[in-house]
Amino acid sequence: METYSFSKMTYKTLQKITNIEKKPREKNFEDWFNYSYALNKEEEFFLQELINKEEMYLEFYNEGLLKARFIIPILNKINFLTDKFRDWYEYEIEGVVNGYKLSGKTDFMVATGTRLPEKPYFFIQEFKRTEINAKHPIDQLHAEMAVAIEINKKNKLFGAYNIGKLWNFIILEKLTENKYQYYESESFDCLKINDLKQIYINLQAVKHKYCK
Repeated sequence: METYSFSKMTYKTLQKITNIEKKPREKNFEDWFNYSYALNKEEEFFLQELINKEEMYLEFYNEGLLKARFIIPILNKINFLTDKFRDWYEYEIEGVVNGYKLSGKTDFMVATGTRLPEKPYFFIQEFKRTEINAKHPIDQLHAEMAVAIEINKKNKLFGAYNIGKLWNFIILEKLTENKYQYYESESFDCLKINDLKQIYINLQAVKHKYCK
C-alpha cells in the first residue's frame, strides 16, 4: 500500500489518490454561517482588543507566533473542551482513502477521545504567515478531511484554512468511492471586526451544531 504524509500533500498527489472537484458555493454555507449566536459584550471586547493588539504585526508573524498570539486565544475562547470532544494540536491521525494510506500530524482538530483523538469533526489547517511561495494549505486539509470521512463513516466534513489574516471555510462531501466535491467560502479578514465576529460565530456553530 502506498503511503503519503499530509505535510507532503500536493494537488497532483491528491488527484492521484482521489478525484476532488470544487463546486460553486451558492447557498451551501447558509446553515453554517447563519447560526444564531449573539456575542456578549465581553466577547466583543475580546475580539476588538485582539485586533487592536495584533493588527500591526500579524502578517509578519511566523507560524508559531501566529498561533500563539491570535489563533489559539480565539479557539480557547470558543472552548472546544467538553465531556464529548476536545481540541487537539499537532496530533496524528491516519486512514486509508481509495487504497492509499494517508497519515500525519494535523495543525488543529476537534475530535472525540481523552488521551488520543478518535473521531474527528473539524480541522483548521496551516497556521502561517502570508508567503508568496508557500504551498497552499487546502490540499493538506482535503487529505485530512478525506481520512476523517473514512474514520467517521460519513459523507460530509467541515474545515477551514488560514493564510495570514485570511480565513476560508470548507465543506467536503464524498459522493462515491473515488469522487468528492468541496465548497469554499468567501475569505474572511480577521483584522476587520465584522469578519472576525463572523469567524467566531462560525466556530461556535462548529462546536454546537457539527460536533456530533
